[in-house]
Amino acid sequence: MFIDVANIKIASGKGGDGKVSFHREKYVASGGPDGGDGGRGGSVVFRVDDNLSTLLDFRYKKKYVAPDGENGMGKRMKGKDGADLVIRVPRGTIVRDRATGRILKDLSDDAPFVAAKGGNGGWGNTHFATPTRQAPRFAKPGQPGTEREITLELKLLADVGLIGFPNVGKSTLLSMVSAARPKIANYHFTTLVPNLGVVRVAEEQSFVMADIPGIIEGASEGAGLGHDFLRHIDRCRLLLHLVDAAGSEGRDPLEDVQAINAELAGYSEFLASRPQIIVANKTDLLGDDRAMLDKLRAYADAHGYGFLELSAATNQGVRELVNQTWERLQDLPPVFTYEPEFAPEDEAQPVTERDITIEKVEDYYVVGGAWIDKIMGSVNTDDYESRLYMDRMLKNAGVYDRLEQMGVEEGSIVVIGDMEFEYIH
Repeated sequence: MFIDVANIKIASGKGGDGKVSFHREKYVASGGPDGGDGGRGGSVVFRVDDNLSTLLDFRYKKKYVAPDGENGMGKRMKGKDGADLVIRVPRGTIVRDRATGRILKDLSDDAPFVAAKGGNGGWGNTHFATPTRQAPRFAKPGQPGTEREITLELKLLADVGLIGFPNVGKSTLLSMVSAARPKIANYHFTTLVPNLGVVRVAEEQSFVMADIPGIIEGASEGAGLGHDFLRHIDRCRLLLHLVDAAGSEGRDPLEDVQAINAELAGYSEFLASRPQIIVANKTDLLGDDRAMLDKLRAYADAHGYGFLELSAATNQGVRELVNQTWERLQDLPPVFTYEPEFAPEDEAQPVTERDITIEKVEDYYVVGGAWIDKIMGSVNTDDYESRLYMDRMLKNAGVYDRLEQMGVEEGSIVVIGDMEFEYIH
């Protein structure tokens, strides 16, 4: 089954918590803190696998979670890092942030892509020892991982795309010029999925050709199969536009060409501007009547397209088509790749006191924001020294001044993060 779009959820691992521990050894008095740091959480990494050609696996598994880092231990022993979760996808897969639709990465090369970075491990109490605080009884918890919803979209990597109405001979041509063996039959929509074939021109000269399922009028708006597969010719450097020059199914060949190009324009102006060669197929059925060929050639000339006559059934013109396609490709830029519209790490903006929000909800004063989350994540509210640290940070950030400006009174309930406190002047 060919699946080329999938929605999944990914989550990187949480960092391990730092350890509160003190050195215990016979005849060693006041050994001091020796709590180790927590391990880093595992990241979610995408990697290209050329043995894959579809996103079928993601139809059955929708959530991918990397393991957490281990907590720190005594004797300054660091917790083990969580293993990275590697997700393998076909080459040409585009990774999008589902919430914004923006592109995170075009996986057309071999470089791994970190889509969700694991949380850092927390510091053990060893880091908090000072000359005046020789026995700190608190450590930092590990930072949470990152969760996000991802859309995977497969866009085939091919130099040449075969386009045209159903039953114009695209699959037959691909089977003649490459080792691909697509299903061929004399009815519409024989080709239900894109087929790729490597076309050998000469020694060390080849290109990749994609047979795209037949496009019909209205495809750019969702009609037929074309809407599902128009994305696969987005990258093609050159389009071979096959047309039934003999009109063997009762359609006008010139109108067919115009209709397909209208669908390309309806899907993407960028795609509509792609170089084309109009390939008039089934010329063996025309006999001596060349009027239609002259019309198609005039249309191609008027739009700057190439033009070739072909009879795939009799092998007439096939070698000429391969050679002309190769020559045309030498003048065209490489296969198009999409630039990232933002990187996941760009979301990690510096957190400052300006991110603090305070609002009054009924009789409660609710203090929140990214800065508050960061501070509360590093506080052990069961430890006196850690609470003093929190109090000092809130005071320096102006939280108490803002609360008093809002009219907070003695004994009022103040909610900070997940904790509730009574306000005391």
